[in-house]
Amino acid sequence: MTEGIRRRAAAWLALVALAAAVALLVAGAIRNWAWVIVALGCLVVAVVAAWYLVSRRGAVRFIALAVVAGAIALLGWSLAAAGLRWVLVILAFLLAGASVWCARVALQRTSAGRAAGAAEAAGPAGPAGRRARARHGVLIMNPRSGGGKAVRFGLADECRARDIEPVELRPGDDLRQLAEKAIAGGADVIGMAGGDGSQALVATVAAAHGIPHVVVPAGTRNHFALDLGLDRDDVVGALDAFTDGTERRIDLAEVNGRVFVNNASLGLYAAIVRSPLYRDAKLRTAADLLPGLLGPDTTPLDLRFTGPDGTEHTTAHLILVSNNRYELDHIAGGGTRERLDEGTLGLVAARIDGPAQAQELVTLESIGQVRRFPGWQEWDAPRFEVRSAGPVEIAIDGESLAMDPPLVFTCRPGALRVRLPRQAAARSPAAMAVHLASRSTIAALVTLAAGRRYTA
Repeated sequence: MTEGIRRRAAAWLALVALAAAVALLVAGAIRNWAWVIVALGCLVVAVVAAWYLVSRRGAVRFIALAVVAGAIALLGWSLAAAGLRWVLVILAFLLAGASVWCARVALQRTSAGRAAGAAEAAGPAGPAGRRARARHGVLIMNPRSGGGKAVRFGLADECRARDIEPVELRPGDDLRQLAEKAIAGGADVIGMAGGDGSQALVATVAAAHGIPHVVVPAGTRNHFALDLGLDRDDVVGALDAFTDGTERRIDLAEVNGRVFVNNASLGLYAAIVRSPLYRDAKLRTAADLLPGLLGPDTTPLDLRFTGPDGTEHTTAHLILVSNNRYELDHIAGGGTRERLDEGTLGLVAARIDGPAQAQELVTLESIGQVRRFPGWQEWDAPRFEVRSAGPVEIAIDGESLAMDPPLVFTCRPGALRVRLPRQAAARSPAAMAVHLASRSTIAALVTLAAGRRYTA
């Protein structure tokens, strides 16, 4: 049974088991309909809250736990008052438990499901996608990235202990030239220990030569590593990809020939990224700068593009183009991608009408509900173009620069071979759990039961 069929069946069973539990209580009601109605309400509330408990994260999970506890207490009291036969009550509770378990299977991937997904992503190499030890592995290290992680974790010595050649990126060095030199010198697997911008440059060279790329999370945030399923805290463990790794193919995105592994941002966000305070305080920096950037004397941004319905737009305050679609809770680095091999660009555009809406956007950003902003549009496409009368400021994988228009974004499906340590989950958080989002868990179950893909 494939994972998709299993999850669909589990969604159906979750819904049917709840309906059956309700039907049992209704059928057993003999003497006291008022208490039975209370019991039915408590049962439904308890089960639905438990669905949220097993599929959500953060504050919603704690709220759901409190609701479940209160509903179960009131349910027990109302059942005792209704005088129902206990055999029916026990069956109803068993069905309710089965509904919650099935909901968990449908909405949250189990370890077996993640392993199946990793095998699927690995492609034709087989169930494990296992690769032989690199004959000549090379790791390029940026010693300044991530506050000096490469030095702090002794990556050079760890490489030598595994017969991996360490190459240090020094001030003034050209990273792409270092990667080209390593491959010309016989490297059959090349890795990068640094931030996402550095990963993109080395990935560009690796993809051009068809050489597997190893990601070592030695940057500050390491979003790319997160979405590959790597443990961002296990910097040394990532080296196992050279010696005992699995391989998969993923997409790369590019704009006007420049590759990026995460996303490119245009508009106000690109301007905010230029602030020296941004890296240490993203949300605070955005909150401080946005009202001034949207003042009454500001000129509308010249960013012209075609929306998802074919409408031509002459301006936008935010455009985010990502390598595959993000499950976006926050603009400032709070989203993850379920897949990196769907052959598409994730696209977001937002128009902000004045300082009041800017403050609303900042507020929604702070609570992880940015998709509720009224000027928000979100879609996906394999190609996207932004037109303008002059150079466009853009932040690519967190690095700010300017590009001449038109800006043509494209996806390169399966362009990069990545090697991961076998202990990696090979799945991002977006693939492991239902994210906090605008759609409900009930809607997710109904969508899965209908055989459609659930997108938050």
